Amino acid sequence: MEYYTAGESHGPQLTGILTGVPAGLKLDVEQINQVLWSRQAGYGRGHRQQIEHDQVNIVGGLRHGMTLGSPLALEIANRDHANWARIMDPLSSPTRENTRRKVEHPRPGHADLVGGLKTRHRDLRNVLERSSARETAMRVAIGNVCTQLLAALGIQLVGYVQQVGSIAVTEPATLTVGQVGRAILENDLRIVNQEQVAPIHALIDQSRQAGDTLGGQVRILVENVPAGLGSYASAQAKLDAKIAAAVISVNAIKGVSFGDGQQLGQMAGSQAMDEIAYQKPRGYYRLSNHLGGFEGGMTNGMPLVINATVKPIPTLYHPLQTVDINTKQAVRANVERSDTTAVVPASVIVASVVAIELAKEITATFESANLERLREALARYRHEISEA
Repeated sequence: MEYYTAGESHGPQLTGILTGVPAGLKLDVEQINQVLWSRQAGYGRGHRQQIEHDQVNIVGGLRHGMTLGSPLALEIANRDHANWARIMDPLSSPTRENTRRKVEHPRPGHADLVGGLKTRHRDLRNVLERSSARETAMRVAIGNVCTQLLAALGIQLVGYVQQVGSIAVTEPATLTVGQVGRAILENDLRIVNQEQVAPIHALIDQSRQAGDTLGGQVRILVENVPAGLGSYASAQAKLDAKIAAAVISVNAIKGVSFGDGQQLGQMAGSQAMDEIAYQKPRGYYRLSNHLGGFEGGMTNGMPLVINATVKPIPTLYHPLQTVDINTKQAVRANVERSDTTAVVPASVIVASVVAIELAKEITATFESANLERLREALARYRHEISEA
């Protein structure tokens, strides 16, 4: 299973290709659209989300709602393109009119300057249009296809927010996917503690008024993953490494950890390791989950716990100092329409890329040309390791 995305932030559309989806998966397109809406929602989002109303159009690989086993081709229209048609025209020659949104003052913390240096672009819009987080809308759509595949195999996951700025959300020591999923529907922050909604809203409002932005922390929880996905045999085959790489590839993510994460460095080995137990018909299991469901680059059968640190958005309405790429003089950075915080949508996006990596691993591990055959192979494997 592989995927590719194409398209610019203010171009006509985003395009995605997903290969390796088993034939026979009944795909719920409305569920994809619902998750796309969740990516656009959340307190702290900017005005662009009022323009875009993302809906996926599947133009290949699907017939009568069922996957065919051929590549899935997906499209998401950019409604804001109507306001940028001249500027983003792929064929017309450059003129004063269609280059009036030229970017020559790169934003600190964004891809603008380094991307321009690498590609020799003198209009940094050519960089920011693709490096924009708008691209993640297609990854969310592809990720939900993978989420639906995982659900058909009995694997459930959810992404939620654990911290915004300086406010960490207090929550129970152990939560299930179902408990988290129900709690985060009760507010627009995707947090499990309803009592902390008001103070986080106030913090976001304060940052918006100051022209500043906020980062935070998100967590992905995955249940019913079989033990043994991934490998200890080579660095490239370790599943936690693949997931970490996928999560870091999401815009604004600057850190990834598993289970207790950075706290593990402060714990003694006797506190950090997850003791092993055995019980029929469950098989082997752990008495705790400090390591977040991974040992030796492989899943160990416990819930996966994946944490990601989201940096503040680089676009500031009180912009920072930068350098004009033509005059080399100190100036203020370019300002693009943006959010005060993207921590809430980050929880949806990170969950999507985790789903993609898990689906890739499962379809690579078991015979997966057809969904029923994949189910049978996975069921046999689960039974085998429960009896080992």
